Amino acid sequence: MRYGSILLTACDLVNGERQREYGPPGECIGNTADLWSAYLGHPVTAKDVGICLALVKIAREAHSHKRDNLVDACGYLGLAADLAESSWPTDVSDTMTDDG
Repeated sequence: MRYGSILLTACDLVNGERQREYGPPGECIGNTADLWSAYLGHPVTAKDVGICLALVKIAREAHSHKRDNLVDACGYLGLAADLAESSWPTDVSDTMTDDG
């Protein structure tokens, strides 16, 4: 067994398949932060979204083991860290252009 392989799997998904399916992670999580902020009536950051999504996966894992839960939790936590430490815009209005 190679320790840490789940982290490599999460990284490959975030930078490959998931990005092709859902677009750049910062943009998707930034959009989610904006929507949650509007719905909840207080600011939610991209980091908050990543952590909350990881917690959903951890709650699922607490109910029943499925490797995918842990892979996704790792991916969401990695994105939360990356977005908290970067200058990636987390407000969807920062990523919009005049064309759309």
